Amino acid sequence: MAETNLDEYDSEEYEYYYQQHDSPDDDSPEASDSDGSAWGQIPGSLVSARAIELHGPWGHVFGPLDLDIDEGGVTVVAGQAGAARTALLMALCGRMRLTRGSLTILGFENKPAKVLARSAIACMNELDDVQPSVTVRDIVTEQKRWDSPWYKFVPRVDEAGVADTCAEVFGDVPLPSLNAFVDDLPELQQLLLRIAVANTRRPPLLVVGRIDKIADDMERAILLERLVALGEQQSVITADVNPLEPGTGVRAVVDMRGLLGPGDIGVMTQGR
Repeated sequence: MAETNLDEYDSEEYEYYYQQHDSPDDDSPEASDSDGSAWGQIPGSLVSARAIELHGPWGHVFGPLDLDIDEGGVTVVAGQAGAARTALLMALCGRMRLTRGSLTILGFENKPAKVLARSAIACMNELDDVQPSVTVRDIVTEQKRWDSPWYKFVPRVDEAGVADTCAEVFGDVPLPSLNAFVDDLPELQQLLLRIAVANTRRPPLLVVGRIDKIADDMERAILLERLVALGEQQSVITADVNPLEPGTGVRAVVDMRGLLGPGDIGVMTQGR
Protein backbone atom coordinates (compact mmCIF):
# COMPACT_ATOMS: atom_id res chain seq x y z
CA MET A 1 0.00 0.00 0.00
CA ALA A 2 1.49 3.34 -1.00
CA GLU A 3 1.97 6.27 1.34
CA THR A 4 -1.14 8.38 1.81
CA ASN A 5 -1.52 11.96 3.03
CA LEU A 6 -4.44 13.49 4.88
CA ASP A 7 -5.93 16.89 4.19
CA GLU A 8 -8.70 18.78 5.95
CA TYR A 9 -11.45 18.98 3.39
CA ASP A 10 -14.79 20.37 4.55
CA SER A 11 -18.27 19.53 3.26
CA GLU A 12 -18.57 22.52 0.95
CA GLU A 13 -15.32 21.59 -0.73
CA TYR A 14 -16.45 17.98 -1.14
CA GLU A 15 -19.66 19.15 -2.81
CA TYR A 16 -17.77 21.60 -5.03
CA TYR A 17 -15.21 19.03 -6.13
CA TYR A 18 -17.81 16.36 -6.83
CA GLN A 19 -20.04 18.70 -8.85
CA GLN A 20 -17.12 20.06 -10.86
CA HIS A 21 -15.43 16.73 -11.57
CA ASP A 22 -18.16 14.08 -11.81
CA SER A 23 -20.47 13.54 -14.74
CA PRO A 24 -22.47 10.68 -16.26
CA ASP A 25 -19.80 10.33 -18.95
CA ASP A 26 -17.67 7.66 -17.34
CA ASP A 27 -15.89 6.87 -20.61
CA SER A 28 -14.25 10.28 -20.88
CA PRO A 29 -10.43 10.30 -21.03
CA GLU A 30 -10.31 12.02 -17.63
CA ALA A 31 -12.06 9.03 -16.07
CA SER A 32 -9.00 6.85 -16.55
CA ASP A 33 -5.46 7.97 -15.93
CA SER A 34 -3.70 4.73 -15.07
CA ASP A 35 -0.21 3.72 -16.05
CA GLY A 36 -1.53 0.99 -18.33
CA SER A 37 0.00 -1.85 -16.32
CA ALA A 38 -1.56 -5.25 -16.95
CA TRP A 39 -3.82 -6.27 -14.09
CA GLY A 40 -7.48 -7.05 -13.76
CA GLN A 41 -10.32 -7.55 -11.33
CA ILE A 42 -9.80 -10.71 -9.29
CA PRO A 43 -12.92 -12.93 -9.26
CA GLY A 44 -14.73 -12.46 -5.96
CA SER A 45 -13.11 -9.09 -5.30
CA LEU A 46 -15.12 -5.97 -4.56
CA VAL A 47 -12.45 -3.28 -4.95
CA SER A 48 -9.18 -3.24 -6.88
CA ALA A 49 -7.34 0.07 -6.75
CA ARG A 50 -3.95 0.88 -8.25
CA ALA A 51 -2.12 4.17 -7.74
CA ILE A 52 -5.32 6.10 -7.00
CA GLU A 53 -4.98 9.77 -6.08
CA LEU A 54 -7.29 12.64 -5.29
CA HIS A 55 -6.45 16.33 -5.55
CA GLY A 56 -8.95 19.00 -4.58
CA PRO A 57 -9.17 22.73 -5.27
CA TRP A 58 -6.64 23.45 -2.49
CA GLY A 59 -4.21 20.63 -3.01
CA HIS A 60 -3.45 16.97 -2.43
CA VAL A 61 -6.01 14.88 -0.53
CA PHE A 62 -4.67 11.31 -0.69
CA GLY A 63 -2.61 8.88 -2.72
CA PRO A 64 -1.08 7.31 -4.59
CA LEU A 65 -2.71 4.30 -2.95
CA ASP A 66 -3.14 0.61 -3.78
CA LEU A 67 -6.10 -1.19 -2.24
CA ASP A 68 -7.84 -4.57 -2.54
CA ILE A 69 -11.10 -5.52 -0.82
CA ASP A 70 -12.91 -8.83 -1.20
CA GLU A 71 -16.63 -9.19 -1.75
CA GLY A 72 -18.99 -9.89 1.13
CA GLY A 73 -18.94 -9.24 4.85
CA VAL A 74 -17.67 -6.12 6.59
CA THR A 75 -14.37 -4.44 5.73
CA VAL A 76 -13.08 -1.76 8.11
CA VAL A 77 -10.74 0.97 6.89
CA ALA A 78 -8.61 1.61 9.98
CA GLY A 79 -7.02 5.01 10.23
CA GLN A 80 -7.18 8.55 11.50
CA ALA A 81 -10.52 10.29 11.05
CA GLY A 82 -10.38 13.16 8.61
CA ALA A 83 -10.70 14.34 5.07
CA ALA A 84 -8.59 11.69 3.32
CA ARG A 85 -10.46 8.81 4.91
CA THR A 86 -13.81 10.41 4.14
CA ALA A 87 -12.83 11.10 0.53
CA LEU A 88 -11.65 7.52 0.08
CA LEU A 89 -14.95 6.13 1.35
CA MET A 90 -16.83 8.44 -1.00
CA ALA A 91 -14.71 7.29 -3.93
CA LEU A 92 -15.33 3.64 -3.02
CA CYS A 93 -19.06 4.08 -3.58
CA GLY A 94 -18.92 6.29 -6.66
CA ARG A 95 -19.63 9.61 -4.94
CA MET A 96 -16.28 11.15 -5.88
CA ARG A 97 -14.21 10.94 -9.03
CA LEU A 98 -10.49 10.41 -8.55
CA THR A 99 -7.77 12.55 -10.10
CA ARG A 100 -5.75 9.61 -11.40
CA GLY A 101 -5.20 5.90 -11.03
CA SER A 102 -7.33 2.86 -11.75
CA LEU A 103 -10.25 2.00 -9.46
CA THR A 104 -12.39 -1.05 -10.20
CA ILE A 105 -15.49 -1.54 -8.04
CA LEU A 106 -18.16 -4.19 -8.63
CA GLY A 107 -16.40 -4.93 -11.92
CA PHE A 108 -16.60 -1.33 -13.21
CA GLU A 109 -13.24 0.33 -13.86
CA ASN A 110 -13.21 4.11 -13.34
CA LYS A 111 -16.99 4.34 -13.75
CA PRO A 112 -18.26 6.09 -10.60
CA ALA A 113 -21.78 6.61 -11.98
CA LYS A 114 -22.17 2.85 -12.45
CA VAL A 115 -20.99 2.24 -8.90
CA LEU A 116 -23.20 5.01 -7.50
CA ALA A 117 -26.27 3.30 -8.95
CA ARG A 118 -25.32 0.02 -7.25
CA SER A 119 -24.32 1.29 -3.83
CA ALA A 120 -25.63 3.14 -0.79
CA ILE A 121 -23.85 5.44 1.64
CA ALA A 122 -24.89 6.37 5.17
CA CYS A 123 -23.64 8.28 8.21
CA MET A 124 -21.64 10.67 6.05
CA ASN A 125 -22.55 14.18 7.17
CA GLU A 126 -21.39 15.61 3.85
CA LEU A 127 -24.19 13.65 2.15
CA ASP A 128 -26.93 12.52 4.56
CA ASP A 129 -26.90 14.82 7.58
CA VAL A 130 -30.37 15.14 9.14
CA GLN A 131 -31.85 18.43 10.33
CA PRO A 132 -32.71 18.54 14.06
CA SER A 133 -36.40 19.33 13.40
CA VAL A 134 -36.98 16.19 11.28
CA THR A 135 -39.02 13.40 12.86
CA VAL A 136 -38.64 9.67 12.33
CA ARG A 137 -41.95 9.68 10.45
CA ASP A 138 -40.72 12.50 8.17
CA ILE A 139 -37.44 10.86 7.19
CA VAL A 140 -38.95 7.40 6.57
CA THR A 141 -41.87 8.85 4.61
CA GLU A 142 -39.56 10.92 2.43
CA GLN A 143 -37.42 7.88 1.62
CA LYS A 144 -40.45 5.76 0.73
CA ARG A 145 -41.59 8.51 -1.63
CA TRP A 146 -38.15 8.65 -3.26
CA ASP A 147 -38.28 4.88 -3.75
CA SER A 148 -41.76 4.91 -5.31
CA PRO A 149 -42.71 5.79 -8.91
CA TRP A 150 -43.40 9.50 -9.39
CA TYR A 151 -47.07 8.87 -10.15
CA LYS A 152 -47.76 6.86 -6.99
CA PHE A 153 -49.16 8.61 -3.93
CA VAL A 154 -47.35 7.57 -0.76
CA PRO A 155 -49.07 8.60 2.49
CA ARG A 156 -47.19 9.40 5.67
CA VAL A 157 -45.97 6.24 7.30
CA ASP A 158 -47.28 4.77 10.53
CA GLU A 159 -45.41 2.59 13.03
CA ALA A 160 -45.70 -0.39 10.69
CA GLY A 161 -44.03 1.64 7.95
CA VAL A 162 -41.14 2.52 10.24
CA ALA A 163 -40.78 -1.14 11.19
CA ASP A 164 -40.81 -2.16 7.53
CA THR A 165 -37.92 0.21 6.79
CA CYS A 166 -35.89 -0.24 9.95
CA ALA A 167 -36.40 -3.72 11.41
CA GLU A 168 -33.68 -5.51 9.42
CA VAL A 169 -31.05 -2.90 10.25
CA PHE A 170 -32.02 -2.45 13.91
CA GLY A 171 -32.28 -6.15 14.80
CA ASP A 172 -32.73 -6.36 18.58
CA VAL A 173 -32.20 -2.62 19.05
CA PRO A 174 -35.54 -0.92 19.90
CA LEU A 175 -37.08 0.90 16.95
CA PRO A 176 -37.36 4.69 17.25
CA SER A 177 -40.69 6.25 18.14
CA LEU A 178 -42.74 7.44 15.18
CA ASN A 179 -42.92 11.11 16.18
CA ALA A 180 -39.53 11.42 17.86
CA PHE A 181 -37.18 14.07 16.51
CA VAL A 182 -34.14 12.38 15.00
CA ASP A 183 -31.80 14.71 16.90
CA ASP A 184 -33.33 13.57 20.21
CA LEU A 185 -32.73 9.86 19.57
CA PRO A 186 -29.83 8.06 21.25
CA GLU A 187 -26.73 8.16 19.06
CA LEU A 188 -26.95 4.46 18.20
CA GLN A 189 -30.56 4.81 17.02
CA GLN A 190 -29.69 7.89 14.97
CA LEU A 191 -26.97 6.08 13.05
CA LEU A 192 -29.02 2.91 12.55
CA LEU A 193 -31.91 5.01 11.25
CA ARG A 194 -29.64 6.73 8.74
CA ILE A 195 -28.34 3.35 7.60
CA ALA A 196 -31.85 1.92 7.28
CA VAL A 197 -33.07 4.87 5.20
CA ALA A 198 -30.01 4.76 2.93
CA ASN A 199 -30.22 1.00 2.48
CA THR A 200 -33.86 0.52 1.50
CA ARG A 201 -32.97 -0.87 -1.95
CA ARG A 202 -30.38 -3.31 -0.52
CA PRO A 203 -27.70 -2.66 -3.19
CA PRO A 204 -24.67 -4.95 -3.38
CA LEU A 205 -22.42 -2.34 -1.71
CA LEU A 206 -23.12 -0.36 1.46
CA VAL A 207 -20.62 2.22 2.76
CA VAL A 208 -21.07 3.51 6.32
CA GLY A 209 -19.12 6.66 7.06
CA ARG A 210 -17.63 6.01 10.47
CA ILE A 211 -18.43 3.83 13.44
CA ASP A 212 -15.94 5.69 15.64
CA LYS A 213 -18.44 8.55 15.80
CA ILE A 214 -20.03 6.67 18.73
CA ALA A 215 -18.15 7.37 21.95
CA ASP A 216 -19.71 4.55 23.97
CA ASP A 217 -17.81 1.28 23.46
CA MET A 218 -20.86 -0.92 24.00
CA GLU A 219 -23.01 1.00 21.51
CA ARG A 220 -20.16 0.98 18.98
CA ALA A 221 -19.93 -2.80 19.35
CA ILE A 222 -23.69 -3.11 18.77
CA LEU A 223 -23.47 -0.96 15.63
CA LEU A 224 -20.68 -3.18 14.33
CA GLU A 225 -22.79 -6.27 15.08
CA ARG A 226 -25.62 -4.84 12.99
CA LEU A 227 -23.23 -4.12 10.11
CA VAL A 228 -21.91 -7.69 10.31
CA ALA A 229 -25.50 -8.92 10.05
CA LEU A 230 -26.04 -6.78 6.95
CA GLY A 231 -22.75 -8.10 5.59
CA GLU A 232 -24.33 -11.53 5.23
CA GLN A 233 -26.30 -10.16 2.26
CA GLN A 234 -24.17 -7.19 1.10
CA SER A 235 -20.59 -6.00 0.97
CA VAL A 236 -20.18 -3.41 3.73
CA ILE A 237 -17.28 -0.94 4.04
CA THR A 238 -16.87 1.30 7.07
CA ALA A 239 -14.10 3.09 8.98
CA ASP A 240 -12.81 3.16 12.54
CA VAL A 241 -9.87 4.83 14.24
CA ASN A 242 -10.05 2.38 17.16
CA PRO A 243 -8.50 -1.11 17.26
CA LEU A 244 -11.12 -3.85 16.89
CA GLU A 245 -11.68 -6.41 19.60
CA PRO A 246 -11.33 -10.11 18.65
CA GLY A 247 -14.50 -11.89 17.64
CA THR A 248 -16.27 -8.92 16.06
CA GLY A 249 -17.19 -10.87 12.93
CA VAL A 250 -15.46 -8.35 10.66
CA ARG A 251 -14.08 -10.08 7.57
CA ALA A 252 -11.10 -7.78 6.98
CA VAL A 253 -9.35 -4.66 8.26
CA VAL A 254 -7.47 -2.40 5.84
CA ASP A 255 -4.80 -0.85 8.05
CA MET A 256 -4.08 2.75 7.02
CA ARG A 257 -2.64 3.81 10.38
CA GLY A 258 0.72 5.48 9.86
CA LEU A 259 -0.06 6.21 6.20
CA LEU A 260 -1.64 9.59 6.88
CA GLY A 261 1.10 12.22 6.87
CA PRO A 262 1.24 15.41 8.96
CA GLY A 263 1.06 19.01 7.79
CA ASP A 264 -1.86 18.68 5.43
CA ILE A 265 -4.07 21.30 7.09
CA GLY A 266 -1.70 24.01 5.86
CA VAL A 267 -2.07 22.75 2.30
CA MET A 268 -5.84 23.11 2.49
CA THR A 269 -5.99 26.45 4.27
CA GLN A 270 -3.30 28.44 2.48
CA GLY A 271 -4.59 31.48 0.62
CA ARG A 272 -7.95 31.62 2.38
